[in-house]
Amino acid sequence: CAWSIERPPGDTAGCTFCHTSSEERCSTCHQRHQFDPAVARHSEQCKACHWGKDHRDWEAYDISIHGVVYQVNKWNPTEFDFSKELSDADYVGPTCQYCHMRGGHHNVQRLSTVYTSMGMSNTDRGAPLWKEKRDTWVSVCDDCHSPRFARENLQAMDEACKDAGLKYTETFKVAENLMLDGMGEPMPKDLAPDWSGQHIWS
Repeated sequence: CAWSIERPPGDTAGCTFCHTSSEERCSTCHQRHQFDPAVARHSEQCKACHWGKDHRDWEAYDISIHGVVYQVNKWNPTEFDFSKELSDADYVGPTCQYCHMRGGHHNVQRLSTVYTSMGMSNTDRGAPLWKEKRDTWVSVCDDCHSPRFARENLQAMDEACKDAGLKYTETFKVAENLMLDGMGEPMPKDLAPDWSGQHIWS
């Protein structure tokens, strides 16, 4: 990413672990030393990359009702039979793979609506492409829930992202006003600058 090019290697070591064309290597999910599809069907395989303060996907899943159902039942082969292909899976609750790789399809983004280019707050603008993506998203939830339930939750996520966007804008306005009022003083010179060499604001 352009924002990380000039950062010290220590800052980006965690990023490059995942962001080096990991999607092009089978061993990222299937594990080089086992290469067992049953292993790749466990949600923990996604945790290796999808966790942490910059993208809390694992944490969000793990504390959700879906994640709790998975954690409690994942060792029970009658509830989660990982020997079956995803297209034949009949789990008591969804794994990351069940929803994002529905039917065993390896294009994970195909069934995702959370990326910036099609984020929850940007999808409902009337464009046919976004309607198609939202309908596909709802169809995945239809495996276990009613279409109404899925659409109401998608709408709730839209509203949450819109509210978060407003708060984000308000926060920057507060900081801007502090600067204009002369209250945004730079950090003292004896304190460490940020990674770009500039002193951040106190």
